[in-house]
Amino acid sequence: MNTPFSFRFLPNLPVIQALPDTLISQIAAGEVVERPASVVKELLENALDAGATQIQIKLDGGGISRIALTDNGCGIAEEQLPLAVARHATSKIKTLEDLEAVASLGFRGEALAAIASVSQFTLTSRPASASHAGQITNLAGAWQIQPAAGAVGTTIQVQELYYNTPARRKFLKSEQTEYGHCRDVVERLALAHPQVSFMLMHNGKVTAHFNQAAATGSAAEPNAHEQIRAQRIRHVVGDELMPHMLPVAVQAHDLALTGYVVHPTAARARADLQFFYVNGRFVRDKVLTHAVRAAYQDVLHGDRQAAYVLHLSLDPRGVDVNVHPAKTEVRFRDSRSIHQFVFHALQQALGATKPQAPETNGVALNPAAATPTPYSPPAWQQTSLGVAQRPADYLALFTRQAESKFSDSPNRSDSTGPQSQINSPSADALFELPAASQALSATSEHPLGYALGQVHGVFVLAQNPQGLVVVDMHAAHERIVYERLKNALQTEQHTLPVQQLLIPVTFTADPKEVGACEEHQTTLQALGFDLAPISPTALAVRAVPALLKDANIETLARAVLRDLVQYGGSRLLTEHQHELLATLACHGAVRANRRLTLEEMNALLRQMEATERADQCNHGRPTWVQLSLNQLDKLFMRGQ
Repeated sequence: MNTPFSFRFLPNLPVIQALPDTLISQIAAGEVVERPASVVKELLENALDAGATQIQIKLDGGGISRIALTDNGCGIAEEQLPLAVARHATSKIKTLEDLEAVASLGFRGEALAAIASVSQFTLTSRPASASHAGQITNLAGAWQIQPAAGAVGTTIQVQELYYNTPARRKFLKSEQTEYGHCRDVVERLALAHPQVSFMLMHNGKVTAHFNQAAATGSAAEPNAHEQIRAQRIRHVVGDELMPHMLPVAVQAHDLALTGYVVHPTAARARADLQFFYVNGRFVRDKVLTHAVRAAYQDVLHGDRQAAYVLHLSLDPRGVDVNVHPAKTEVRFRDSRSIHQFVFHALQQALGATKPQAPETNGVALNPAAATPTPYSPPAWQQTSLGVAQRPADYLALFTRQAESKFSDSPNRSDSTGPQSQINSPSADALFELPAASQALSATSEHPLGYALGQVHGVFVLAQNPQGLVVVDMHAAHERIVYERLKNALQTEQHTLPVQQLLIPVTFTADPKEVGACEEHQTTLQALGFDLAPISPTALAVRAVPALLKDANIETLARAVLRDLVQYGGSRLLTEHQHELLATLACHGAVRANRRLTLEEMNALLRQMEATERADQCNHGRPTWVQLSLNQLDKLFMRGQ
């Protein structure tokens, strides 16, 4: 009888036997020693664990030909050298409790043995208590120990990496590529340890030098630690990006997050400047990466990437670092709490990205309390920039000859003569600001200055002491409305305040829209909408969110129904709240080609100055740009 499967029995099964130590070490080396950069990382971590304050790394041939590392750490006694290069021998942990609370960078006791198994290896070390150094060398698989000359500390020579495993060597890249990976490792550890001096040499030339002064006395100066850290960040991210880095310093119980994140306007196309450290260890963790991405979700444009250098400190018992031999992956005991802490800390830092000092465009490396320059709006004579009011009212607003009074009449004239049909409510209704005399007090300092007029109904022009400010009025108002909607949804028990309509707005609807309206009534009510079918092909809107009462009701209702069809009601208020509020804000913001009065323009500027994240709209585009007097002079070649 035929069966669907056939089994083949091997009469002579191979005998199970223990692998030799040399082969075991080479197998382990496949996990630990991926490339020369892996060797540099392991040796640097050992040097830092030994308390070194000065470390020198010399590379030849991208680290393939030679890696030499010298440190001034505590050193290793001569009789301990055989254990230092033995597998699973370490001074950093002794018990399971030590492993669960490990605070050192290394702890597995595998690195030196793995490196020595695939290279020509020499270790020379001397503790402070010894009169001379000891040296251990790997000669054809056998270890030889002998006295040697050497200063206090440790020197390790790794030559001809993978010389005895040619197949692995073929997978290495070019010399410059491997050197680049080695430099990345040095930069990552230098960012985490500002108190340590690092010098990197390649083919006999110094290619990177990180603050040798940190180990020679300057660290004793006030704030020297943070100054050195800032210098190192500048060295890595560059002089152009550094002025756009925002400081982060948040602590809650045993959690602390410090470092710098990039201002959203200066975000990059590549994710190559993202450094996250957990208790001084560089990690790549999905929980932390997602928290950062969530904090930036409504301030980054398109596929732009944030740049950051962040240090998370917590109880070592709350994080498991024994996940992978490379030790770049971690597992948190309470990952949800860590995610929320990082997310809210970065939201707080990014929330400060609103118009501040014009010369820095709202960002600074070390924000200081600068004395603002008193600024009084000048008495302008030009009045032909598309202002939706009479020239006399325009001049009166600046010269303080009389308080400006504006009517809501749809017919007003500008200095060009003919009347223009507009629909512009008062500033109080559109932007909810106090009277013009209070909003434009000559004694108050406003980073965005005072409005001059509009350009094509899209941009608002304003003057401040530094020069000219250009504002995208729709993008700016969109951010203001978006932040108000977020705050309202959070403070009103997940429901938005409602504005009843005196006359319901009716419109024809397709079957999908009618079905979404009937299915998601609870969600619509939470969003402040009273929307119901009045026939199989028509819907009526009887109430809308109070913050959006001036929007186009039909367009707004259709947009919300479209989001409900796409995401679903329950998910819309949880997973896709950002998309929903962005839709509402876009339809609630002042539209392009809307002519505003000067009072309304200034009201918009004042609200931008008071709104978090006002430097970008909720799609991540900039809302305003500062043009300095020097920039304007260069445009017209003044002084040349």
